[in-house]
Amino acid sequence: MAIIVSQIRTSIDEQRDRAVSKAVSLLRLSENEIKSAKIYKTSVDARREVRFVSSVIIELHSAKKEKILAERHENVKLYTYEKLTVDFGSEALDGDIVIAGFGPAGMFCALTLCEFGYKPVVLERGAAMDERVAAVENYWKGGALDPCTNVQFGEGGAGTFSDGKLTTRINDPLCSRVLEKLCEFGAPEEILTKAKPHIGTDKLRGVVKNLRRRVIELGGEVRFLSPLENIEINGGRVRSVSANGGGIKCGALVLAIGHSAHDTFEMLLKNGVELMPKPFSVGARIEHLQADIDKALYGKPAGHPALPPAEYALSYRENGRGVYTFCMCPGGFVVASASGAGSIVTNGMSYFDRAGENANSAVLVSVSPEDFGSEPLSGAEFIKRLESRAYEMGAVKGKNGAAPAMLTREFLGNGGFSLGRVVPTYNLGVEPCDLRELFPDFVSEYLAKGIRQFERRIRGFSDSDSILTAIETRSSSPVRIPRNDLLTAENCDNLYPCGEGPGYAGGIMSAAVDGIRTAAAIMKKYKNGS
Repeated sequence: MAIIVSQIRTSIDEQRDRAVSKAVSLLRLSENEIKSAKIYKTSVDARREVRFVSSVIIELHSAKKEKILAERHENVKLYTYEKLTVDFGSEALDGDIVIAGFGPAGMFCALTLCEFGYKPVVLERGAAMDERVAAVENYWKGGALDPCTNVQFGEGGAGTFSDGKLTTRINDPLCSRVLEKLCEFGAPEEILTKAKPHIGTDKLRGVVKNLRRRVIELGGEVRFLSPLENIEINGGRVRSVSANGGGIKCGALVLAIGHSAHDTFEMLLKNGVELMPKPFSVGARIEHLQADIDKALYGKPAGHPALPPAEYALSYRENGRGVYTFCMCPGGFVVASASGAGSIVTNGMSYFDRAGENANSAVLVSVSPEDFGSEPLSGAEFIKRLESRAYEMGAVKGKNGAAPAMLTREFLGNGGFSLGRVVPTYNLGVEPCDLRELFPDFVSEYLAKGIRQFERRIRGFSDSDSILTAIETRSSSPVRIPRNDLLTAENCDNLYPCGEGPGYAGGIMSAAVDGIRTAAAIMKKYKNGS
């Protein structure tokens, strides 16, 4: 056991570990009482005076003293080191454990199963990392889009070509396990202590490859360029799956397919798997100069060497509809992220150093089945129409792959397009367009309302020559595959919907945690037959 001491404030000129000595002094602890003491989490507080706010984890020799301090001090709480415990089932597997998808959910499901002696078979529709990077970079240079291997599909999932953000709203003890495993495979150790950790696209690639190697070392199998083509369900169970024209006898199937596997959703529906439309969001990427964001959020201390590039998370709600920023990338780039021909999809990416000139973030408006239809795939069809329309608008002058873009202040005003200080970073170029002709009227209306509200929080948000580049549609899945308390699909007792694609996660961390919990559910039911 240990205690966590929160709300320890230090100035930007103090050494970061000064927070530890302040926490020790606050509790009037002597050195001989302390077994260990270190920073637990640190964030920047820029609300009044810019400073760091840290929590410190302290382990004492006396558990009794820890309890006394937690009862006595408002900002002290007990902390228990939790390990993953697994109950093993007795049912024999009638075939392989097959995991469809090798994004965060699939990776951590496979890794967890392997660590406990199971030997899953992973089917990943895209290529391995090195081949995937080559295919994506070729597309970004104007080459052909590979529908199997791209920003959405391939080893590591969609998060590989992003900022590698590890922030999450879930409060799950398994989050610590995910962070520790990522460090074990090469992620920077600072992700263990930052309140808003990130790995960066450049470093995340190596982490993913190392994790895959561990899965294979432990007896798992990872098959690339092997999409889940079909499943055979009989008697309420998945009996076999097909990949590359070949069949695999299946004892349990994990659907870690990601939010962009719309063709897989269609296949599952045809085979009797229940799918429901769910709310998601659409919008555009907004770009500012990072220096402007730093100045707006930090004030005079902007540019101080101890301060990271400033970041924000903004939201506004009216009449039940939300507008919010998502996947903010300090010092990052807007990147082409389509997974099918004739479509435009934008996303944000940054490297570990976050040294790019621009900041970017999605600005999204929530949409629901009331907006696009109640059929299982109505949301996916809505997305396809918007992405196709964005492609048509960007290609008006023959620039295939160009994204429609507009100055933010002109989106809020009377239209037009004129480049200012912010140079758009979208790697296939932008085409000046009136984005109000792209979005449904209600999306344009709420997008404008949200941006005006965000201006009240960040001066210059709606101006400062900022640019909107469209379209962002892949923040979450348009479907949910219902599952029960055993984490299996309602009508199929060995089918495990997992992660973002089936609607149970919203980012790298929550998807990874869901992968671990899915692995634990499988082990609780089935014995290890190796």
